[in-house]
Amino acid sequence: MTQPTKDGAMPTELTVLLVDNHEESLFALEGALAPLGCPTARAQSGDEALKAVLRGRIDLIILDVVMPEMTGLDVARHLHRLDQTADIPVLLLTGLFRHAQFAVEAYELNVTDIITKPLDPWLLRVKVASHLRYLRRIRALQAELARQSTAAGNGGPMVEGR
Repeated sequence: MTQPTKDGAMPTELTVLLVDNHEESLFALEGALAPLGCPTARAQSGDEALKAVLRGRIDLIILDVVMPEMTGLDVARHLHRLDQTADIPVLLLTGLFRHAQFAVEAYELNVTDIITKPLDPWLLRVKVASHLRYLRRIRALQAELARQSTAAGNGGPMVEGR
């Protein structure tokens, strides 16, 4: 999840990390998500993806499953093991979903959703927009709880209007 800025505020922009080893696939993902107006970052390998996530400021990951060296499931496995990355929503892109064991393994790794190929840009956009709305609501609730906690610590009211 996104880290607070130096002043303690949560950034309002949510960044989507696009992970695929094919440049044309990254370009297609960026094109599909462009109408949402959200910032995107790119990674062309599992290793690059993990480094980008550990640097922070990644809120949602769209991750291709079939990549050389480290598969998308390997990346999800690493993310799932770390407290600082375990809650980042991951949308897997795959043509392998027809295999039930794949789905079981993916969801056991806390993958948020599986999107099958060939990619439907409209469906991808709808799913990403839904996840981003949810993340914004969570951030707003977290900010309100932090504000109330600070107010309570300073002797102020915990709830406005009381």
